[in-house]
Amino acid sequence: MSEVDWLSHLLQIITVTGQLEVRCAYGAPWRVAWNKAAATEIPYHVIVKGRAILEDPKTRAARELLSGDIVLLPHGAAHVLHDGSGQTPIPTQQRRGSAGWMLSENDGEGEQLDLLCGRFFIAPPHDRLIRNYLPANLVTRAVDSHGEDGMGSASNQLAGLVGLMRMESSGDRAGGRAILNALSSALFTLVLRAASQSGKAPEGLLALAGHPRLAPAIAAMFADAARPWKLPDLADLCGMSRATFMRQFQDKLGRSALDFLTDLRMSLAANELKKPAISAEAVAETVGYQSVSAFRHVFAERMGMTPGEWRRLAHKGE
Repeated sequence: MSEVDWLSHLLQIITVTGQLEVRCAYGAPWRVAWNKAAATEIPYHVIVKGRAILEDPKTRAARELLSGDIVLLPHGAAHVLHDGSGQTPIPTQQRRGSAGWMLSENDGEGEQLDLLCGRFFIAPPHDRLIRNYLPANLVTRAVDSHGEDGMGSASNQLAGLVGLMRMESSGDRAGGRAILNALSSALFTLVLRAASQSGKAPEGLLALAGHPRLAPAIAAMFADAARPWKLPDLADLCGMSRATFMRQFQDKLGRSALDFLTDLRMSLAANELKKPAISAEAVAETVGYQSVSAFRHVFAERMGMTPGEWRRLAHKGE
């Protein structure tokens, strides 16, 4: 089973929408700060041209971003982007286009920056799945490679997508807002695909999905979460002993396979509970529980509310 399958299954479980909010056209020196995002929001930034320093305002940890870099902050942490000079930033002017996004500019004559900023929205309660299994910062590069190998690569596809976003955000045309939002949603999927294929993700779901030996286990759980998976079954899929599988899975994901399977089942259950005609007993069976009392206990433990409370909250928000 390929990486596309696990990612498609993930995006069938969680609903992700995207929105471009600001296009920044700055000359150094410049600086922009973002507060911590809401639990269901993931900020993103695309360095279309130029360079920027991404900094954590608490730890002062910094990372340089170059042209083509795309950064997602799945945990929604407060962050700062600046030119790295340490000089007082030049004041900016903002104007909002008819498509809904804002153009922010300054009169700086230093190194030029073209930056797209927006956010993804994750329908609750699936934001916890994202926070638990994606890194705090995720940086991927869109590279426009030529040749047969580059044509279908995720980074090459990202470069094409970013080019479309840049073109669409360069003017106010009919349908611009809808197109940019749709492209933003596609950006989320392509970034996750590129990160899992790069082999550079140190831990979390992307490292696991990109691991040649462990990927079959994660794909199998996504494809059939209700199956009564046992550790020896998953280890067999990966051609490993039970002990080796447990150790490597924990090392890559930071959580056990059964812990991940439980979280996956609870997200599936949350979706099922939105359907008014289906009982809690039926939901429990659908996600792999023979005992409805055991299902209710696990759901309350993981989600912080009972299945009934979640169902009422979900219907209230519709």
